[in-house]
Amino acid sequence: MKKSDFYYELPENLIAQTPIEPRNHSRLMQIDRMTGEIQHKHFYDLVDILRQGDLLVMNDSRVLPARLYGEKMDNGTYIEFLLLEQKGNNLWEIICRPGKKAKPGVWFSFGGGRLTAEVIEVKDDGNRVVQFHCEGNFYTALEEVGQMPLPPYIHEKLKDKERYQTVYSKEIGSAAAPTAGLHFTKEMLHILEEKGVRQAYVTLHVGLGTFRPVKEENVLEHKMHSEHYHLPQETVDLIEETKQNGGRVIAVGTTSCRTLEAVASKHDGRLVAEDGYTDIFIYPGYPFKVLDGMITNFHLPESTLIMLISAFAGYEHTMHAYEIAVQEKYRFFSFGDAMCILSE
Repeated sequence: MKKSDFYYELPENLIAQTPIEPRNHSRLMQIDRMTGEIQHKHFYDLVDILRQGDLLVMNDSRVLPARLYGEKMDNGTYIEFLLLEQKGNNLWEIICRPGKKAKPGVWFSFGGGRLTAEVIEVKDDGNRVVQFHCEGNFYTALEEVGQMPLPPYIHEKLKDKERYQTVYSKEIGSAAAPTAGLHFTKEMLHILEEKGVRQAYVTLHVGLGTFRPVKEENVLEHKMHSEHYHLPQETVDLIEETKQNGGRVIAVGTTSCRTLEAVASKHDGRLVAEDGYTDIFIYPGYPFKVLDGMITNFHLPESTLIMLISAFAGYEHTMHAYEIAVQEKYRFFSFGDAMCILSE
């Protein structure tokens, strides 16, 4: 299986730079998982597409405003931090630039002193470990000072930070949004609930590795990044009940998919409530153990995400759908349109 098998031509003007308003007015490509048949709809049409007894499984992770712009405290020169992973109480591993300024013992200031940070360690890969200091709650200060770490292909400034959060985001810790969920409004979720479409949650904190390109031409040589997940007992129970009653379990996004399939792969196809880390790599040939459907955005060429979708919908169905999406001028990537893959 070659990386180039998952390449498609994408005109740059189809990469969405700003989100659609209202959220659920983005376009929706509905794909029959068995036949590959395509229908063109809008996201709000999910209210009619989904059935009583179906279960949506959503990732409630909340994105950290993890990009900080500040200055070196002794001379005021510019610095930029990108938070990667918490290592302790207000202790974080970061990427910074320009890196030569960030040596152990050096202090930086952000938001006029609302946050300060001391470099503790320089790691072998060039990342830094820094200790933050502030008055009051660190996350409150971060919300005030930080900027959203938008993907590198988005060049427009985001006017409202909440547009890079799902309306059900709760557990703070992601470096990127679980973007399939960005299309839902609170009103739409309420309508679905009244129809009998139930909702369950997992938490998977999305790392920046989600944007890491596959470098090896042989896909099987690619090493996936690891991300932390939490699967609660309530969600396990809802999935089991849905299956027993003949309903469909539908993952909202690849992160929800990876959480469920990672746990099931560890436990002989069963789901158990647990916390852990996963580096599961799903590509064509993978036998799905939990899911009956998936809602997702359109992903980058040659990415692990398009490989995952190819595993679920079938390689030929997926690549054909992407070809049609380009022809029909769908909007791509994080702020783009959506795809719904379902079996009857």
